[in-house]
Amino acid sequence: MPVSVVVAGGGTAGHIEPTLAVADAVRRLVPDARVTALGTEKGLDTTLIPARGYPLELIPPVPLPRKPTVELLRLPGKVRRAVGRVRQVLREVDADVVVGFGGFVALPAYLGARGRVPIVVHEANARPGLANRIGARFAARVATATPDTGLPRAELVGIPLRESITSLDRAALRAKARAEFGLPDEGPVLLVFGGSQGARTLNTAIAQALPGLIDAGIAVLHAYGKTGTPAPATPGYVPLPYIDDMPLAYAAADAVLGRAGAMTVAEVSAVGLPAMYVPLPIGNGEQALNARPVVAKGGGILVPDAECDGDRVLAELVPILTDPQRLAAMGAAARASGHADAAERMARIVLEVAGA
Repeated sequence: MPVSVVVAGGGTAGHIEPTLAVADAVRRLVPDARVTALGTEKGLDTTLIPARGYPLELIPPVPLPRKPTVELLRLPGKVRRAVGRVRQVLREVDADVVVGFGGFVALPAYLGARGRVPIVVHEANARPGLANRIGARFAARVATATPDTGLPRAELVGIPLRESITSLDRAALRAKARAEFGLPDEGPVLLVFGGSQGARTLNTAIAQALPGLIDAGIAVLHAYGKTGTPAPATPGYVPLPYIDDMPLAYAAADAVLGRAGAMTVAEVSAVGLPAMYVPLPIGNGEQALNARPVVAKGGGILVPDAECDGDRVLAELVPILTDPQRLAAMGAAARASGHADAAERMARIVLEVAGA
């Protein structure tokens, strides 16, 4: 029988993309492998997972409250229902291994598989979430994207990325990418993005900095978010609510201004772009920790959200974007800090645990 792999990493793109990258890598290594995804009706699961050609089995969502609330009292019942559904799926697909990436789906997947199917855990953030902290206790293997997460028996692997990122030839696509976005053929380009909803701090800072950037000969490609506001129209400034083809945007750019989510840092580093990272100032501070390894190697700079304004953008990025040698050195450092082979390494761990 072909090896049967069940992946659990739904909810947000930050969980789904590494999940699907590992699924793709498993199929590249073992073409007849059966890969089944667990997900919920919430988030992007029903949109992104079927579009990549993987069967999606829905389970009841189990959102984990950060603070004691009435939802915490309802949690045991929700967990039981979700775990029961997970076990049903594992029997139906005759699962050989369950791979979890955190998020709403991971905790029921770990509890449903415990004692029945071996588990592999992948943690993308520097500070693990509750689901992965629990799953790591009884997992066969634990992989992380950054060192010093505190998870037991952790192996540093990096964040699995889609092949369109790891194989991206920015130089070869540069002319096409700039033409597609309506950017100048020559001169440096700054790519600005803050996630699907944009980022108010970045949008405000880029509006303040735009005249100075344009005066310095720097064009700007700005994904301001579906609910955000672009800067005033200016020649050399290309605002979009959302960028569907991020590899093409990376090919058009010379540097990035963005948040420091785990996937953002991993992708920007993998394609060799210097970046000014502005961590989102919420949660447990993991965004700043995500960016520290690449910053420590010289591939980026870290600026607190409260200090990110137009003057800081100009002070940090204009010297980089107008110095080709510094730009190239930082790009090389960024690429060297990444883990472009993480998807294949994770796939080999998964297949080994499955006995394939």
